[in-house]
Amino acid sequence: MSAALPPLSSSQEVLDGAELIQLGTPDEEQCLRADAARNRARLLEAAARLVADHGAAGVTMEAVAAAAEVGKGTVFRRFGDRVGLLTALLDHSEKKFQAAFLSGPPPLGPGAPPVDRLNAFGVATLRRSADDLELQLAAQGGPDRRFSPPPWRLHYGHLLMLLREAAPDADCEILAQTLMGYLDPAAIHHLTRRCGMPLDRLEAGWRDLVARLTGTSRRSDGA
Repeated sequence: MSAALPPLSSSQEVLDGAELIQLGTPDEEQCLRADAARNRARLLEAAARLVADHGAAGVTMEAVAAAAEVGKGTVFRRFGDRVGLLTALLDHSEKKFQAAFLSGPPPLGPGAPPVDRLNAFGVATLRRSADDLELQLAAQGGPDRRFSPPPWRLHYGHLLMLLREAAPDADCEILAQTLMGYLDPAAIHHLTRRCGMPLDRLEAGWRDLVARLTGTSRRSDGA
């Protein structure tokens, strides 16, 4: 969501009434935006092919540049670094997931009790992570970046909102962090790949954790 524009500073106020010079026609600007979108799509297509052929480990800025037949600097300018590139690869599935829990049908979307929505959110996240686990792991930044990406903050804020409805007397900020830790791709990788736990056990564990944190009886209807 776009932030509100800041108020005009005194230096900006002197421009009031001045006629702004338009550099380029609207058609030219639209063409430039279209070119940028096509170039971005081309780079992401190349990165997706590398993931399909070699896994997320095969996606480097150099490899993407070579696959897309562009200079390496073009990839860096478009995505910043490898984490930014891998995050962009997850963008489509992330937008679909956000639409589902923000405005989709219940119990994942609005209209269900908060505990049911908590259960549905966790199960949906676990299943989505299982599908994109290698890519999600590769897209995680270091400790200084792991908790700052907009999707992470949105997921945390969503859990926090539901917890405040379900357990208003609890320390919901800490509980939301606890639930986010359960859904961390590294934890899911460890439990499923290293410990051999099936996904349905993690889903049952999520429902049990939600029930204990919110003081509700454990549900058996499979939210």
